[in-house]
Amino acid sequence: MPQKPTPPPPLTASVVKFIPIDDDRAGQRIDNFLMTQLKGAPKSLIYRIVRKGEVRVNKGRIKPDYKLKTGDLVRVPPVKLPAPNAPPAVGKGLEKQLREAILYESAGLLIINKPHGLAVHGGSGINLGLIESLRQLYPSERSLELVHRLDRDTSGCIMVAKKRSTLRAIHAQLREGGIDKVYQALVIGGWPRSCQKVDAPLMKNVVQSGERMVRVAQDGKRCITSYRVLQNLGQFTLIEAKPITGRTHQIRVHCQHMGHPIVGDPKYGLDDVNLIQRQLGLNRLFLHAAQLRLVDPSTDKKIDVRAPLDQRLQSAVDRLC
Repeated sequence: MPQKPTPPPPLTASVVKFIPIDDDRAGQRIDNFLMTQLKGAPKSLIYRIVRKGEVRVNKGRIKPDYKLKTGDLVRVPPVKLPAPNAPPAVGKGLEKQLREAILYESAGLLIINKPHGLAVHGGSGINLGLIESLRQLYPSERSLELVHRLDRDTSGCIMVAKKRSTLRAIHAQLREGGIDKVYQALVIGGWPRSCQKVDAPLMKNVVQSGERMVRVAQDGKRCITSYRVLQNLGQFTLIEAKPITGRTHQIRVHCQHMGHPIVGDPKYGLDDVNLIQRQLGLNRLFLHAAQLRLVDPSTDKKIDVRAPLDQRLQSAVDRLC
């Protein structure tokens, strides 16, 4: 017998809500605010209810790019939403790993040494990412948000804001170039010490399989990475990379462009080298967010946070010494 089609997820109807805006939510765009209030709602629905005037601020109509102000009263209309699928509970092993991975914590900011293989958020078949896990570990923090992202295969320093005000302030620092992000990578071949900066525009495209790829293209967006040799290791080089701009896969593609792809890179690396390294025990991308330097907006103090290489990466370096 033919199988019955899978029914769509059940819908739950919300009720009209009136939400006062405090200092922590001030400055957020109304469309982004609604995404947090109407979990699971598609963006098309968000923009439709704003366009039709069903969402009101201080009883007046607004546009999707309206920025909320302290004291605003937002009317959120009743809409039908997919029943929320609660992420699985964080296991004891992951909880212990994440608590031990906390590098820095203040009233407004967390910096985590993200483990390799852990996605920063759920989606695309991943039910439990870093941010969903932290929300379970910090149930009293109602505004935990990723400040930036790391690829699933990249380990190291990642910032999570506890407050909207901290998130806004750090984003401003990022825009103004006030934050140093320092990565370490093991690349194939001898990186020339004279190459201290790569300035090559990048363009994103999607190949036939649906996989997202990035390539150097003259009509792409300008992209700059600074580099420094840390250690020559025979047929490999341990380098430091600092992205001046913030583009997808920037460090990885610039390394490939220079003829020195990162060891273990399944997208932009060399398959034969990666295979040999897997046989020797390195079965991951050797890219690690090693250091963050910034001003913590919740303390107004300069901080310098460093994440050591995990055992697998350090063992790979030791083997080549």
